[in-house]
Amino acid sequence: MNEHRLEVADVFRAYADDFLTRWGHVLSREQKQAMKDIRNCRTAALGGRVKQYDCGHRVILYNSCTNRNCPKCQAAARAKWLAKREAELLPVEAYFHVVFTLPQEIARLALQNPRTIYRILFRAASETLLTIAADPKHLGAQIGFLAVLHTWGQNLHIHPHLHCVVPGGGISKDGSRWIACRKSFFLPVKVLSRLFRKKFLIYLEKAFQKGKLGFHGELEPLAQPVVFAAFCRKLGQREWVVYAKRPFGGPELVLKYLARYTHRVAISNSRLRSLKDGRVTFDWKDYADGNQSKTMTLDAVEFIRRFLLHVLPSGFVRIRHFGFLANRVRRKNVELCHSLLAAQGVAKNVTTMSHNREISESPEPESNLCPICKLGRLICIEIVKPGELFAPALPILDTS
Repeated sequence: MNEHRLEVADVFRAYADDFLTRWGHVLSREQKQAMKDIRNCRTAALGGRVKQYDCGHRVILYNSCTNRNCPKCQAAARAKWLAKREAELLPVEAYFHVVFTLPQEIARLALQNPRTIYRILFRAASETLLTIAADPKHLGAQIGFLAVLHTWGQNLHIHPHLHCVVPGGGISKDGSRWIACRKSFFLPVKVLSRLFRKKFLIYLEKAFQKGKLGFHGELEPLAQPVVFAAFCRKLGQREWVVYAKRPFGGPELVLKYLARYTHRVAISNSRLRSLKDGRVTFDWKDYADGNQSKTMTLDAVEFIRRFLLHVLPSGFVRIRHFGFLANRVRRKNVELCHSLLAAQGVAKNVTTMSHNREISESPEPESNLCPICKLGRLICIEIVKPGELFAPALPILDTS
């Protein structure tokens, strides 16, 4: 049996009471549910299955919580989602990665108005990419892309940004040909940044006028129209960060690349180092110091607080598709793109999920051989109901 590795759930179980005493009164319903689910994930609280290898060795496989904020429950959802994306990959020379980042002042506002602010972020960023790409001075084509919302930085502070993954080209205005962009250049980031800033602030001011923003604590003065207008003017005078990463090749690399950004949570269990004397130590990368790898130690209550900052409102979709990849027209447009590319002599040649172990591995070791005899296979022999303890002395297979 594998030695237990430190998990976010361990921190929650050990220090939940301390955290709730201090912060329980300000938690949202979604944050409370995430905390409960992560604590109970793959424990007797959720029930499970008693399984027996055909050699006689028994194990308990406890159920997953399936909460999208749980570090242990993303592998299955990610593999299923990526399998659907495989059919949408295009045989273009390069895919591009553009990141839209909100200023820290807006990030503070997002903590109190997550649904409104993140909706505006998606809208402003998507309209910016579609508008600039359609401009004949740049690409002159309708592009398609997916956007993934991340709200955290490496130190778990609030840092909202949108990762956009875009095929290198688009469909001409009349739909008759594929227009490819240069292999090493997509769109000018300064142009993207300024239009993004303009659109975001327009939609932010409209949300304020419609009473869709709330202001509490230190932000309460912003509820005054004059103060809020000054706030927006100041933000409009600054440069906003839009970053275009280096293109990462064609479709054979896209699935592996997407696996790094979709279905992620604020911190993975693999980054945790230790939990000792009420303090959590974890690995992080300091981008402000040359991407240096460092360790950070936080009080356990503060660690939980930072983690829960990134729990999104219920039903909020954090992975969205735009342009010719928008949900309602995606299948038809992907077929059109393939036919246009084929007419230009580009063959359809996309890697398969089975060739990429990193994104196809199942989180449940259902097919594992018996750890004792190395021959037996698992057979389910009993269901364990939630909250029911079964045979305390029975070996428990770690399914994390």
